[in-house]
Amino acid sequence: MGGRAIIGFVIFELVAALVLSGFFVVNPNEARVLQLFGRYAGTARTEGLRWANPFYTKRKISQRVRSFETEHLKVNDVDGNPIEIAAVVVWNVVDTAEASFHVDNYERFVHVQSEAALRNLATRHPYDVHEDSEVSLRGHTSVIADQLKSEIQERLVQAGVEVIESRISHLAYAPEIAQVMLQRQQAGAIIAARTRIVEGTVGMVEMALEKLARNNVVEMDEERKAQMVSNLLVVLCGERSTQPIVNTGTIYQ
Repeated sequence: MGGRAIIGFVIFELVAALVLSGFFVVNPNEARVLQLFGRYAGTARTEGLRWANPFYTKRKISQRVRSFETEHLKVNDVDGNPIEIAAVVVWNVVDTAEASFHVDNYERFVHVQSEAALRNLATRHPYDVHEDSEVSLRGHTSVIADQLKSEIQERLVQAGVEVIESRISHLAYAPEIAQVMLQRQQAGAIIAARTRIVEGTVGMVEMALEKLARNNVVEMDEERKAQMVSNLLVVLCGERSTQPIVNTGTIYQ
């Protein structure tokens, strides 16, 4: 009887240990991927103390929101200018089975694919433009952010990952051309500003001449109109404030 009691006690201990090994804890925003001898058996997402088949392997997968910043990548924009660019990506796992079995290391996959998407996006747009009709990396941050998020999401859907947000965190010309491109950018801005000023000035001159003629304020021949247009262009397009001159004579000899 003593031997049987000992054997029974040992068996009881083994069964109890086996049953107790089936208990596990699921923390908030965490999941446990269950496998039985290599076969996917499901995912436990309900937080708290849980129990499953003791022979199940229970791999922990975090579903918390995570973020990271890519390396400062050196790429060429659509115009061939070398630039430095980096982005912040906010993401989390939504499909634990895809994250566990479809890719080898889903965290590294997120990093690599995010950098690849950022490189691809940077090559499709110019660094900066002066026309609102063309999307640029520097001038249309919200549009670029939406495009970057969509492209990263397309790459990461197979890994069971959802991209919550992605934005450019660093953008600059490469050091070897930074000074030259700054001068070019300033020159382009001056030309664009001058063009806008001239367009506005011509419109104001046309409006002034039309209103004077319509209200019969003064009758002017072509020479007087030319003189008035010249004076208005000087006043409106000049970089410095003009000094008034009182004309007591006449333009006719």
